[in-house]
Amino acid sequence: MMRRTSFVLLLALAGCGVTAPPFLDRMGGERSEALAENAGPGDPLMAPMKEGVPPPAEATTAAEFDTTTAEEREVAASAEGGRELGRTVASLGDPTDPGFWLETPLVTEVTQGRLVYPETGNSVKVELRPTGKEPGSGSRISLPAMRVLEAPLTGLPELVVYAL
Repeated sequence: MMRRTSFVLLLALAGCGVTAPPFLDRMGGERSEALAENAGPGDPLMAPMKEGVPPPAEATTAAEFDTTTAEEREVAASAEGGRELGRTVASLGDPTDPGFWLETPLVTEVTQGRLVYPETGNSVKVELRPTGKEPGSGSRISLPAMRVLEAPLTGLPELVVYAL
């Protein structure tokens, strides 16, 4: 019971200030098409960017909501390099939106990127999604990406954002 209460609180905090679910504006093929343009065929780092498997309806824990495979997490964690775009403070995004992504004002179009969490030194390859908001307004990060970074799920970690 304590776990369920904690997770409900986590979900409530993740939605603070959001007027509509962030995934409603992404019903289409924009993500896959944009990523296909940015990566060559057979790019091994594209694996974590594919449309993920949604979590089961009865999911209640972070592990149950994170439907990525160990292989996907390993590939996502192997990214290096890129052009630094800046730093952002991120909160947990929609835990039912699978995959590795960051919704951020640091980009104006969907692109591939990499995040570094300085507290752990961990890095993860993500899809960078524009929020259309002013720089400095903060970002939302996927549950699988936060887990790879080993960032606190209920925290507001500062991340370094790179474009690949």
